[in-house]
Amino acid sequence: MCTVVILNRRGHKWPLLLAANRDEMADRPSRPPARHWSDRPRVIAGLDELGRGTWLGLNDFGVVAAVLNRLNTLGPAPGLRSRGELPLEALDNAEARVAAEAIADIDPHAYRPFNMIIADRREAFWVRARRGGNGSRAGGTVEVSELPPGLSMITAYDRNDTNSPRICKYLPRFEAAMAPDPATGDWSKWKALLASREHDQGAGPGGAICVATDTGFGTVSSSLIALPADGLSDAKPVWLFAPGNPGENSYAPVCM
Repeated sequence: MCTVVILNRRGHKWPLLLAANRDEMADRPSRPPARHWSDRPRVIAGLDELGRGTWLGLNDFGVVAAVLNRLNTLGPAPGLRSRGELPLEALDNAEARVAAEAIADIDPHAYRPFNMIIADRREAFWVRARRGGNGSRAGGTVEVSELPPGLSMITAYDRNDTNSPRICKYLPRFEAAMAPDPATGDWSKWKALLASREHDQGAGPGGAICVATDTGFGTVSSSLIALPADGLSDAKPVWLFAPGNPGENSYAPVCM
């Protein structure tokens, strides 16, 4: 169960801030964000070396796209395509709205259920494909919702769904935390939250935002992304990446 947190604030110098922890098996090989695809030279993203797709990426037009599993759909399924293809498909577009519409047109029965976040400086969207009927392993209808201003948190559940132990515990903490300041590089409050292993009694390690288990499954990387406003001519997108558990690994800028 990965986590994406978005602060959507139109009219601000930094209208979109995003934090993401990737939860995966530690032995699943991956590479840090870079321009890994020769046929997609405008895309910077992490590379899942098994599926050849990504969990999170950003293109040169300022579109960011992330994909998450939905509940009880971890891992691939025979006969279905990798959900890691979907952010790459989204990042072929120059605007978040067009990208979200493109994902809405996919065949959801070709993929396991998923959540996606697709955003740019002006708009942000949550794209959801829930499980199909009759016990299907594949997704059902793709639904696109525009994210409202303010804070949104996505896990394997719906947006800001407090049925998720992680959202229930950490959404109020993000709402209370001082927002990052990309201009000065101060992400301290969000970094501390992303590194937290605290979870409520009965929730288990998966109730924490930084997951550590004895099965090899846990938080394997963390990202912080900021998109500047159109009029902020001297500012560029910011992407900080921690290659591993964010409580034990430092964040460093991704080469743009």
